[in-house]
Amino acid sequence: MLRFTLERLVGMVVTMALVSVMVFLIMEIPPGDYADRYAFRKYSGTGVNVTQADIQAIRVELGLDKPMVLRYFDWIGGIVLRGDFGQAFAFETSVVKVIGDKGFLTLGILFSTLLVTYLISIPVGIFAAVRRASAMDYGLTIFSYLGLALPNFLLALVLLYFASRWFGADIGGLFSDAYADAPWSLAKAWDLIKHLWLPALVLAWSAVAYQIQTVRATMSDELNKLSVTAARARGVPELKLLMKYPARLAINPVVSTIGFDVNRIFSELPIVAVVLGLTELGELLLKAYLDLDMYVAGAILLLLTFVIVFMNFVSDLLLAWLDPRIKLGA
Repeated sequence: MLRFTLERLVGMVVTMALVSVMVFLIMEIPPGDYADRYAFRKYSGTGVNVTQADIQAIRVELGLDKPMVLRYFDWIGGIVLRGDFGQAFAFETSVVKVIGDKGFLTLGILFSTLLVTYLISIPVGIFAAVRRASAMDYGLTIFSYLGLALPNFLLALVLLYFASRWFGADIGGLFSDAYADAPWSLAKAWDLIKHLWLPALVLAWSAVAYQIQTVRATMSDELNKLSVTAARARGVPELKLLMKYPARLAINPVVSTIGFDVNRIFSELPIVAVVLGLTELGELLLKAYLDLDMYVAGAILLLLTFVIVFMNFVSDLLLAWLDPRIKLGA
């Protein structure tokens, strides 16, 4: 298991090194740089004639005059050695301070969504397989089709409407009014937890529907295997039999798609955040692109990609623990 873990860890490091190069190249794609945007904002409407020499002086001051390769190594070296993601030009502060709270809240939404997804889909999928062709099974199948067909933001709009119309409650945002601008404390953290259920439920909607069908199908296959029939013939209690044999193997496809679920959540979060009034990194990423604030955009892309790669690493370890054949290369 140690060798398997080290191999996956090395693979994760190599992947992140390649990703960092790709992210930096993406940061360089837009024409111009922040020096042009800074000069436009500072001198627009003042009547001052800005020359190329003035823009070049700004570029030198911001360190944007260096060759691209040198800037890449300065950037990645600062991240690896000091945890410094660079300067947020538009905010005139460090990138870490700009993305700090929003990054934390985005990760909170992500992991709460994953928790809701698997806590619902795995037991429900197992139950549907055990009660195959029952009325409950057909009802869950219809629910799955609805989850795959309807977009998450539509569910968010429906929940907001009913909460406002029937209960007179405002369930948007991640904090109550009393804690929105308050410093972090245990009370604020608890208030955040109480508000996370809604975005988690909305973002988990389609994933739950998909994973229920996945667990149901794989569990049905496992139930028909001779090992299950033999265990049942030996008198193994039904619940123990289900958990020890078919259920453990039936969740392998779910575990293997954790990275896919993380990527899906990041893709769907921005539009759901607009509907529910959430604080997350998507809006900041778009603003950084429009402002040509390259280090903010690069840090957000690198952070989101790292989470996906890390969750794939965790997925590999969980698969190896659930099914020893994987770490043995079978």
